Order: sequence, then structure tokens, then C-alpha cells
Amino acid sequence: MARRTGSARAANARSSSASLSIQPVPLSTNYLNNRRRRGGCHVPPSGVTIARPRAAHRRASLRQSKRDNGERGTTISRTTARPTPLARHGRQSSPHPFRAVAGFVAVALAVVAVSGASIGAYAAWDVAASITTVTLASDDEAAAVIAAGGDAPPEISAIDGGVNLLLVGSDSRTNQGDAYGEDEGGELNDVTMLLHISEDHSNATVVSFPRDLIVDIPECPEGGGYTAPINESLSQGGLACTVLTVEALSGLSIPFAAEIQFNGVIEMSNALGGVPVCVSEVIDDPFTGVYLEPGTHPLMGADALGFLRTRHGVGDGSDIGRISSQQVFLSSLVRTVKSDSTLTDFGKLYGLAKAAASNMILSQRLASPDTMVSIALSLKDMDLSKVTFVAYPNYYADWVPEGKVAPDTEAAGILFAAIQADQPVAVAAPGGIASVIDPNAPVTADPATPTDAAADPAAPTDGTDPAGPVDPDAPVDPAAPADGTTASGVTVLPDSVKGQTAADYTCSVGNP
Repeated sequence: MARRTGSARAANARSSSASLSIQPVPLSTNYLNNRRRRGGCHVPPSGVTIARPRAAHRRASLRQSKRDNGERGTTISRTTARPTPLARHGRQSSPHPFRAVAGFVAVALAVVAVSGASIGAYAAWDVAASITTVTLASDDEAAAVIAAGGDAPPEISAIDGGVNLLLVGSDSRTNQGDAYGEDEGGELNDVTMLLHISEDHSNATVVSFPRDLIVDIPECPEGGGYTAPINESLSQGGLACTVLTVEALSGLSIPFAAEIQFNGVIEMSNALGGVPVCVSEVIDDPFTGVYLEPGTHPLMGADALGFLRTRHGVGDGSDIGRISSQQVFLSSLVRTVKSDSTLTDFGKLYGLAKAAASNMILSQRLASPDTMVSIALSLKDMDLSKVTFVAYPNYYADWVPEGKVAPDTEAAGILFAAIQADQPVAVAAPGGIASVIDPNAPVTADPATPTDAAADPAAPTDGTDPAGPVDPDAPVDPAAPADGTTASGVTVLPDSVKGQTAADYTCSVGNP
């Protein structure tokens, strides 16, 4: 069956209105009513090559191979003198520049969520009404717009119940300018993130799926029904096909989805005034032109874009390492937006909302401004330590093509069982292949541990332990958390699941 190009699909999505920022994309009837529950990835016998019967699949693989080897554009020539630790960018294309989409998780986690209900409603109302000439700097300015003839924004509260929302980043260059190379036709979802908000709005989990994860792609409008990297799902039926793929992989129902354009990360980081990112070791990537020395850098605009693009410059040079580095940016982004200075800067909040909405294509159920704001408001008061970023567990296996990874279905089963049960999750230790704990992170006192508590009158005064010496052969407390166990209502994930919370201050690690 013929495959739509990225240009054709994007043009069709925008044909209804030249000025309306929010572009709805209907999800298929099969997705809405007859979801395919195909479970995890089929594991072929060792040594069996995965067939890709269609020429389109071979072209997609060739494109992927070229990108992996940096053949899409010319390499930036670098000089040895680097007087300032800022990211340097050329106008060349590079492998998978759409890593910038990671910053757009803030659409759900931060943009409107951290503002008051009235500010969030005004922002969404203005975007939906295509009012592009008014900057929301105060309630008075918004009231003046209404007095000039606009309709009053709705009163919106947090959404009832939990939320599963899929965020997809396409590598299409349609309407993105010439800074990212030529559009080769077709689309790959090189960034795929699932946001889950618990029913009581007490915790949220963001799962990043590696682009090279080998999965079963279900039958979709333009193909599918075979085993391939997850980033081929978008080309087999658009956003709805990627939703079907992640539903089958996770066992979750996903009623909301968004496809995001990569220019917006520049606009969003500019609207924030920069996102502080810690670097522990030099990041030097000739493919994206990024050079960052150790230290903390306020990244915005093209610098933020370049940091999120880099793969060769961080960790072990893999996409798994890139996800780990992106989580450093994401956690700092959420902290920045939830900071007091951002919450009181209405113009900054409004700029974030506009930048996000103008670079997104939304599913029908998400296209309503009321829905967007109500989902966002469910996160407004969530504690940073309850927002957890994790990578889908994976491993290198003999049965997958070189450079690809297999799903760790056992560890993933623990992760998604916790999500299905609305339990918060915790990683064994924050960090990953390309991130480490920031040694200069601010120390926050545990509110559950008072520092000025009165001395226990029964405690000995000679410095001895009233409990006596510890027996090294004593049995371990069965209530102590271990991989996959639940302690105090929190599921402790296996060591193979890497990630961190928004409260964890981490640094990105360069690729030596």
C-alpha cells in the first residue's frame, strides 16, 4: 500500500485553517474501539534475521543507517580554540535532530500545569482563538482583550481521574525551515514518550522508548504487522499507529496523543529565558557541533536544541545514553517552570503555552483547550519527587540487528504493573549511562526529620547505642525494598530501569 510522505500528511493536517495553531488528527476507529492487545515483542530464535518484506521498510532502514553514520549532512569543522563553554551550531543536518522534542514533555508537565487555573485557561483560550497579537502579562491585559470583543475564557478544573498521554516526535522537516536538512519523505518517530498521571494526581511517570527498540508493530492503515524498531510505527499509519504500538507494548489504554514539531524547543527555551544544565565532563560532538565544558550552562534557543540532539557527545554515544542526558534537561526544565520566578511571570507562562501549541499536532480528544488545561492542572501541585522519568528497560541481544535493542519484558512488566495500579515508582539509584548526581546540588532537609527535636530522655548519655551491637548474621528485614517490591506504596524498579525524578539534580556526562 502506498505510504504517505511526511509533507503530505502534515499539509493535510493543516489544511483546515491557516491561522489555527492546534491541528487535530483523528485516531482510527480501530484504535478507539478495537485496540490490539498483542503483548510484548515476539522473540525469534537466536540468529534469525528479522524480515522487512516491503521496499519502504528497506528504504527506512537505509535512512536510519545513514543517520547513524552521520551521512545526512556535512560535519562542522572545528577549531582548537574554544574561549567560551557554549554550544556551537552550524546549519548542517545531522543524525536525528529531532531529539529536541524531549523538551516538549513540558507541555504536559510544566507549561500550563504550574500556572493558576485562570492563567492556564486564558493561555489555552487565546491559542484556540488564534489571537497572536496579545501578550498575557497580567489579568488586566487579558480582561482588556475580553472587553474588546472576545469571549470569556472558561472556568476549568483539573481533569477527573488518571491520564495516559503519548508524546511523539517526528523527524519530518516539513515547515521547519532549512536548518535541519532536506525532507527525505516519510516519517520516523525518533522520540516516543508516554506520560502517566495517577488517578489521584499524586504522582506522574514519563517513560521514554528508545527509537531502536525492536517491537511488534501491529497492522495499521499503511502497513505494519511485522517486527521492527519502534520508530518505524509512525510511517505505517501516523500517530494512531504509534499509539497502537505502545498500547500493545505496555498493556495500557492511551486516549490522548500529540505529535510535536522540533522548532518549538527553541521558542520554549527562549520563553523561559534558558534552562540550567549541569555538565560533569566535556561534551564534544562534531556531528551536531555541540561543545560544552564542565559546569552549569543556561541553555536556550539553538544551544538547547543542540544539547537535546547530541548522541555522539554523551554517555557511550548510543540513543540510550541520549535519553539519560535528556532527562537531565527535562528535570531541570520542570524545576525551572515550577520555580517562584516563573510562576509569577505571566508573560513567560503565556509564551510557553503559545510556543508549545504552535508546534504540535493533537489527537481529537486532546485538541480541546479545556482538555489540555484540565490535564495540565492535574500536575500543578505535584511534588517534584513524584515526577519520575524512566527509560523503557532494554538489552542487547543476538536476535536483534546490530545497533538495536530488545525489550526487557520482565522489568517492563513490573514498571507497567505499577503504572496500571497507579503506584508511584522509584529507580534504584538516579542517573544513567550519560548522567550522574550533581555534586553541587542544593541540600534539602527531609521534612519528616526534625532538626530541633527534643532529646529522648530514655536515650543513653554515654554515646552507646541502646539497641546494642548489630549482628552481621541477622536476617534482613523482609519489608526492605528490593527489585520490583513495593515499600510504603512505592514500587522499587529493577536495576535495569534507569531514570530519575524531577527533584534529582543531575549532570550530563560527555562521551570520552
